[in-house]
Amino acid sequence: MFNEHRAVAPLRVFLVVLFGILVMLQTFSLPGQFAHMAEESPEQAYLRWPMTAVAVFWVLCVQVVVVSTWKLLTLVKRDRIFSDASLAWVDAIVWAIFAAWVVLLGVFLYVGFNATDPGLPLLLFLLLVGVAVLGLLMVVMRALLRQATTLRTDMEAVI
Repeated sequence: MFNEHRAVAPLRVFLVVLFGILVMLQTFSLPGQFAHMAEESPEQAYLRWPMTAVAVFWVLCVQVVVVSTWKLLTLVKRDRIFSDASLAWVDAIVWAIFAAWVVLLGVFLYVGFNATDPGLPLLLFLLLVGVAVLGLLMVVMRALLRQATTLRTDMEAVI
């Protein structure tokens, strides 16, 4: 059976790679892409900065999840995952997902009311439901973590 402690090191490598890619997206790729789109479609150039801000914000939300996951992995490695400290990091993940979902809802509503083709609103609705599922799953996982933390604390008090 694969030990969870053996998964920590490779997962951290992938988190570092992911974080690096996200920083590149945030600083170079997304602003450059939206600047290019504004040059190619001057009639929609007014969307350049709002789209850049929204995209950078979403990347920031993912970065919060990556950093929080890193901190949770540290707690796993130290066998401290069933502590109150872990709940704060899970809360950070839940709030980052919620913030991203709220902004996605705003984008969905804006696009939905201005769309002439149902394709993009449907795709955004799919993303909206997917992010909601992810957020609610994290809420359930947080509740399970709280229960496990309480049980472990109770067990330590008995011993």
